[in-house]
Amino acid sequence: QVQLVESGGGLVQVGGSLRLSCAASGTVGDIVNMAWYRQAPGEQREFVAMFTSTNVIRYADSVKGRFTISRDNAKSTVFLQMNMLKAEDTAVYYCNANWRCWGQGTQVTVSL
Repeated sequence: QVQLVESGGGLVQVGGSLRLSCAASGTVGDIVNMAWYRQAPGEQREFVAMFTSTNVIRYADSVKGRFTISRDNAKSTVFLQMNMLKAEDTAVYYCNANWRCWGQGTQVTVSL
Protein backbone atom coordinates (compact mmCIF):
# COMPACT_ATOMS: atom_id res chain seq x y z
CA GLN A 1 0.00 0.00 0.00
CA VAL A 2 1.17 3.50 -0.84
CA GLN A 3 0.80 6.51 1.43
CA LEU A 4 1.07 10.05 0.11
CA VAL A 5 1.69 13.23 2.08
CA GLU A 6 1.49 16.65 0.44
CA SER A 7 3.09 19.82 1.74
CA GLY A 8 4.01 23.29 0.60
CA GLY A 9 0.63 24.92 0.25
CA GLY A 10 -0.11 28.38 1.55
CA LEU A 11 -1.27 31.89 0.78
CA VAL A 12 0.35 33.77 -2.07
CA GLN A 13 -0.49 36.83 -4.12
CA VAL A 14 -1.42 36.77 -7.76
CA GLY A 15 1.73 36.37 -9.83
CA GLY A 16 3.58 34.61 -7.05
CA SER A 17 5.00 31.11 -6.81
CA LEU A 18 4.68 28.04 -4.63
CA ARG A 19 6.30 24.64 -4.67
CA LEU A 20 4.28 21.65 -3.56
CA SER A 21 5.80 18.36 -2.50
CA CYS A 22 4.31 14.89 -2.33
CA ALA A 23 6.23 12.28 -0.37
CA ALA A 24 5.36 8.67 -1.06
CA SER A 25 5.95 5.85 1.38
CA GLY A 26 5.01 2.21 1.70
CA THR A 27 5.22 0.02 -1.39
CA VAL A 28 6.65 2.75 -3.60
CA GLY A 29 7.98 0.13 -5.99
CA ASP A 30 4.37 -0.46 -7.04
CA ILE A 31 3.92 3.12 -8.22
CA VAL A 32 3.57 3.34 -12.01
CA ASN A 33 2.26 6.90 -12.33
CA MET A 34 1.90 9.94 -10.13
CA ALA A 35 -0.21 13.00 -10.61
CA TRP A 36 -1.43 16.23 -9.11
CA TYR A 37 -5.09 17.13 -9.00
CA ARG A 38 -6.90 20.07 -7.48
CA GLN A 39 -10.36 20.84 -6.23
CA ALA A 40 -11.74 24.33 -5.85
CA PRO A 41 -14.72 25.05 -3.57
CA GLY A 42 -17.92 23.84 -5.15
CA GLU A 43 -16.08 22.29 -8.08
CA GLN A 44 -15.13 18.79 -9.11
CA ARG A 45 -11.61 17.56 -8.65
CA GLU A 46 -9.59 18.20 -11.80
CA PHE A 47 -6.36 16.97 -13.28
CA VAL A 48 -3.32 19.27 -13.09
CA ALA A 49 -0.16 17.37 -14.08
CA MET A 50 1.29 13.89 -14.11
CA PHE A 51 4.08 11.47 -14.89
CA THR A 52 2.61 8.60 -16.88
CA SER A 53 3.70 4.98 -16.59
CA THR A 54 6.14 5.62 -19.45
CA ASN A 55 7.49 8.78 -17.80
CA VAL A 56 5.71 11.11 -20.17
CA ILE A 57 4.71 14.40 -18.55
CA ARG A 58 1.26 15.78 -19.13
CA TYR A 59 -0.33 19.04 -18.03
CA ALA A 60 -3.80 20.46 -18.00
CA ASP A 61 -4.13 23.26 -20.55
CA SER A 62 -4.90 25.71 -17.77
CA VAL A 63 -1.46 25.30 -16.19
CA LYS A 64 0.80 24.75 -19.19
CA GLY A 65 3.73 27.14 -19.20
CA ARG A 66 3.18 28.05 -15.55
CA PHE A 67 3.42 24.77 -13.60
CA THR A 68 6.21 22.22 -13.71
CA ILE A 69 6.06 18.70 -12.33
CA SER A 70 9.29 17.02 -11.31
CA ARG A 71 10.42 14.23 -9.07
CA ASP A 72 13.21 12.85 -6.94
CA ASN A 73 13.10 9.10 -7.38
CA ALA A 74 15.63 8.51 -4.64
CA LYS A 75 13.30 10.17 -2.16
CA SER A 76 10.05 8.97 -3.77
CA THR A 77 8.90 12.57 -3.92
CA VAL A 78 7.05 14.45 -6.61
CA PHE A 79 7.03 18.23 -6.81
CA LEU A 80 4.79 20.79 -8.43
CA GLN A 81 6.41 24.16 -9.07
CA MET A 82 3.67 26.70 -9.59
CA ASN A 83 4.61 30.07 -11.07
CA MET A 84 2.56 33.05 -12.24
CA LEU A 85 -0.26 31.97 -9.97
CA LYS A 86 -3.75 33.21 -10.68
CA ALA A 87 -6.74 33.59 -8.39
CA GLU A 88 -8.39 30.68 -10.20
CA ASP A 89 -5.56 28.40 -9.10
CA THR A 90 -6.97 28.56 -5.57
CA ALA A 91 -7.85 25.01 -4.57
CA VAL A 92 -6.89 22.06 -2.45
CA TYR A 93 -4.12 20.25 -4.29
CA TYR A 94 -3.99 16.47 -4.06
CA CYS A 95 -1.28 14.00 -4.94
CA ASN A 96 -2.34 10.79 -6.63
CA ALA A 97 -0.55 7.52 -7.35
CA ASN A 98 -1.77 4.74 -9.63
CA TRP A 99 -5.11 6.46 -10.08
CA ARG A 100 -6.44 5.19 -6.76
CA CYS A 101 -4.15 6.41 -3.96
CA TRP A 102 -4.69 9.94 -2.65
CA GLY A 103 -2.98 12.20 -0.19
CA GLN A 104 -4.84 14.40 2.27
CA GLY A 105 -4.38 17.53 0.19
CA THR A 106 -2.73 20.89 0.75
CA GLN A 107 -4.51 24.23 0.45
CA VAL A 108 -3.29 26.80 -2.05
CA THR A 109 -4.87 30.24 -1.85
CA VAL A 110 -4.00 32.92 -4.37
CA SER A 111 -5.13 36.38 -3.31
CA LEU A 112 -5.74 39.43 -5.47
